[in-house]
Amino acid sequence: MLGLELVVVLGVCILASSVVSGRLRVAAPVLLVACGAVLGFVPALEEVSLPPEAMLLIFLPALLYWESLNTSLREIRSNLRPIVLLSTLLVLATAAAVASVAHALGLDWGPAWVLGAALAPTDATAVSAIARGMPRRTTTILRAESLINDGTALVIYAIAVSITIGEQQFSTGRVGLQLVLSYAGGAVAGLLVAWLAVQVRKRLDSPLHESVVSILTPFAAFLLAETVHGSGVIAVVTCGLVLAQVGPRIVRADTRQVSYAFWGIATFVLNGALFVLIGLQAHSALRSLNGSEALATLGAIGLVSLTVVGTRMLWSYTTPYVIRALDRRPQQRLRRVGARQRLVSSAAGFRGAVSLAAALAVPVTVVDGGPFPFRDEIILITSGVVTLTLIVQAVMLPSIIRFSRLPEDTALDEELHLANTTASEEAYEALPRLADKVGVSDVVYKRVLAEYEHHMEVVRGKRAGDEEIAQSELEYTALRLELIAHKRATVVRLRDEQAIDDIVLRTVQRKLDVEEVRLSRREVEED
Repeated sequence: MLGLELVVVLGVCILASSVVSGRLRVAAPVLLVACGAVLGFVPALEEVSLPPEAMLLIFLPALLYWESLNTSLREIRSNLRPIVLLSTLLVLATAAAVASVAHALGLDWGPAWVLGAALAPTDATAVSAIARGMPRRTTTILRAESLINDGTALVIYAIAVSITIGEQQFSTGRVGLQLVLSYAGGAVAGLLVAWLAVQVRKRLDSPLHESVVSILTPFAAFLLAETVHGSGVIAVVTCGLVLAQVGPRIVRADTRQVSYAFWGIATFVLNGALFVLIGLQAHSALRSLNGSEALATLGAIGLVSLTVVGTRMLWSYTTPYVIRALDRRPQQRLRRVGARQRLVSSAAGFRGAVSLAAALAVPVTVVDGGPFPFRDEIILITSGVVTLTLIVQAVMLPSIIRFSRLPEDTALDEELHLANTTASEEAYEALPRLADKVGVSDVVYKRVLAEYEHHMEVVRGKRAGDEEIAQSELEYTALRLELIAHKRATVVRLRDEQAIDDIVLRTVQRKLDVEEVRLSRREVEED
């Protein structure tokens, strides 16, 4: 029964934390981690832990896929240099810094590098859940960095583990070759799976069947990459970015509604469950220590946390000046970010479940049968650093954003207005040609023409700041919503009177729901 009880407990924690976070204006992940730590006092949940296989093979592909589908490829291209530097060189620098500190604390170099690799990558889940309200460029860089740097860190981690257990010797050339092969293999696997997914979806005409393909896609990409010894992370991200570009041309509207609904709920639950499990794992790790050990471990956690944050801070305030000295092109000068604004990126390097999963995946024994050195210390320090940095940085981030005086980002609103206006105007201009193509009667043509003329009048009036037109549209939308609610109540009454069947009720209700959602979204946009 523990599995069922855990599902219910996780669900309650996720729901409660999400609701309370909005009212207290506290990041939901902070509350979720706190819930997990409190749940650690429940005897029945003391042995619950986050299985590394579940994280790396189930949670990670799904979450990375959804994040990559919702990331701007245009912004990634325009910010490719900082993203590449952050997801490769900064990962190496962080792993080296943490390894040096861990070695100074008493760990051998092998386990120290394992710890450094585990804590080097930022977490896409944490970044998406916490780093909001920032300019689009900053958000895109953070998200893209967290999507890609897992691949770099996991390669370093695998090499460090292999060296520690005695399977291979260290070689700079070998490390570089493995990184290149990992990235190349992952990218090729992602492109191949994306192509196959497109070919399959072109031949399907059922939203349910296409949704099943959507669910299988990230896991197939991850599996193929791992099979050819490539990076599963890079494969999933590549696949998601490609499908984000191709999808609008081949995926139908009803399929998109089903897929968005599924992925929205699934990733929301997976994200929440991960943060609760992180809190549980941190509690479990500290519970196994006595007083003196706990103090020593807490000191190590604090020192390593400062190293992780400090390395990122040092990177943010050194590399930009090096780039400025080397690249003096006018377009590069326009993209420069001030010192205050860089503080936000420095404080948003959250660690999360990927780091914890890597620590938990450390082998128990080495090749000769002996225990893996400092395995318990690696798990304890990783759990503590993830929890501490997540809570502290999430609590401080809103104040840092205010201090940074980030410029107002209106580009998204302007582009949204451009898209809506241009689409409406070109549809209006194409109406006569499309009416001839379909072969509609003159009565139908005049009806649609009148609707579009009214729509264009509203669009132009809003552009000119005509408040009377804007108010009339709000009143029109409100009346239509009231009429839909009345129709729904009428259909329910007919069902209650047994004049119609439940199947008929659901059929009519689906149509009313689509219209209500459309009108409600328009009302929000107009507000």
